[in-house]
Amino acid sequence: MSKHAVVESDDLASERTAAAAEAVTRLTRWHDDFPTPGVRFADLTPVFADGPGFRAVIDCFAAIAPEADIVAGVDARGFLLGAGVAAALGTGVLAIRKGGKLPPPVVSREYKLEYGSAALEIPANGVDLAGRRVLLLDDVLATGGTLAAAAALFKEVGAEVVAAAVVLELEFLKGREHQGDYPVTSIVKL
Repeated sequence: MSKHAVVESDDLASERTAAAAEAVTRLTRWHDDFPTPGVRFADLTPVFADGPGFRAVIDCFAAIAPEADIVAGVDARGFLLGAGVAAALGTGVLAIRKGGKLPPPVVSREYKLEYGSAALEIPANGVDLAGRRVLLLDDVLATGGTLAAAAALFKEVGAEVVAAAVVLELEFLKGREHQGDYPVTSIVKL
């Protein structure tokens, strides 16, 4: 797929999404009480390690926003997704890092997790993001703080999040309610 992809049929889009959802459902490993008691962790490592499963996820995400001119992935599994989708679209990729991982100057945003708080950062210079159309990717949408904080970073530097996508959405945590005006796509909803 390229940035100039032809609009596809609804049937083809449905088939691609179904293939990705099947791989995610079949391959995700679940861990209770990780990283803290009461949290059920979805380990998507087996999905990403499976060639056809990973390709299905990448194809699904690449079709969401072919007009994006940069793909941004949230630390750390979002890096894998972002690189794959950027390669498929022929765009650049930007890693949204956890706080303290980038040299200054940075643009930073703190947010709450379901089991604590954290910060995300992007470079404040060296990458001109003003006016850029961003496809924002992460692995899981839970309480929504991470994705919302990442989107806020791009708004602060003058970029536009044209869409966001996650592999897995935990609907009962209502994270979608904390997102902006951009469309949010999830391959599997629980």
